[in-house]
Amino acid sequence: MQVQVHAGKDIEGGESLAIWVQEEAKARLDRFRDHITRIEVFLSDVDAGKSGANDKRCRLEARPAGRPPVTVTADANKVAEAFIGATAKLVHALDHDLGRLKDRHGRETIRTQED
Repeated sequence: MQVQVHAGKDIEGGESLAIWVQEEAKARLDRFRDHITRIEVFLSDVDAGKSGANDKRCRLEARPAGRPPVTVTADANKVAEAFIGATAKLVHALDHDLGRLKDRHGRETIRTQED
């Protein structure tokens, strides 16, 4: 699972932030590693440097193999909080999306895509 980090010009942290985000993303989404080829992380400051409530945004885009991308967004006061919130939303979204591939007994369902 590859993790790509894109930070806006108003986001501080540089390389150390990117490394932390990559490690946390891999740790928090480890159970999906067989299903996801890539995760893209977009960090931005909505107010462009001005201080304000919930002005840091994290958008995560997961690319499951053979499925459409799954995207979530979270806003918070700090970049780390936005990232953690978006990660929790992504886990829920992936559980929902990938859970549709199997019924409650673990069998394939009619909802699977045929390539």
